[in-house]
Amino acid sequence: MHRERFFTLAASCPDRTGIIARVTGFIAEHRGWVLESSFHSDEGPEPGSGHGSRYFMRIEVKADALPFMLGEFRERFAPIARELEMDWKITDSAVKKRVVILVSKQEHCLYDLLARWQSKELDIEIPCVISNHDSLKGFVEWHGIPFHHVPVTSDNKARANAEIQRLFEESRGDTMVLARYMQILAPELCAAHPRRILNIHHSFLPSFVGAKPYHQAYQRGVKLIGATCHYVTAELDQGPIVEQDVIRIDHSDSPEDMVRYGKDIEKTVLARGLRYHLEDRVLVHGHKTVVFR
Repeated sequence: MHRERFFTLAASCPDRTGIIARVTGFIAEHRGWVLESSFHSDEGPEPGSGHGSRYFMRIEVKADALPFMLGEFRERFAPIARELEMDWKITDSAVKKRVVILVSKQEHCLYDLLARWQSKELDIEIPCVISNHDSLKGFVEWHGIPFHHVPVTSDNKARANAEIQRLFEESRGDTMVLARYMQILAPELCAAHPRRILNIHHSFLPSFVGAKPYHQAYQRGVKLIGATCHYVTAELDQGPIVEQDVIRIDHSDSPEDMVRYGKDIEKTVLARGLRYHLEDRVLVHGHKTVVFR
């Protein structure tokens, strides 16, 4: 990917003729240099409307080609967005996203994310790690990252979720990642940060939701197991899917074998899904997503 500074416009609107011309014409009018562009028309009906289709776009514009910065871009583009009935945002590649990681006892996804962060493969800031156990405290702090132990019991779940929300907001987090965080977030917490909380589930959703999916898969005799990165909603493991992958198994593999194989898929799928999200490549459409890879 190019390293020069760029702005990313990600948007969707009711489909009609002239959308690309209207948007790219605005960019060209201000001598903007398009570095990358992706477009998609979804021919299905808009959720809840019963009619129409929706158009999706993602455009990267070279920042120093424009005569103004992000704030003025927003002001000048807003009338076009209103005309097109557009849901949109524009972000600056020079501003690092702040990712708060939640984890329990299983460390493989956390290890992988911190390795990618340390090597700058994920060019992000990690203001803190939150866990319901303290076993990974030393490892996290060795990386110079603040660690918060927030125990979760049957008696304190509401307080624990409130503390997680407080820490996320206090750290100015942009995205929350559940890196094998084996607790269910409160509906209020999910509603407070829609499309900003990512989870890695250790099955190929919608199959085998909930606890111990590898053991469920073993009982069903499946020949493929997988992992799913999805947005978190109040409905368990039902949020819009961002990324998935699978690996083949056979009758000789035990549930323990599946768990071991699955760890590699979980790490890869979570890292890819997080990258797509951070790069504004994911646009949500009802229960579905459009992902511009």
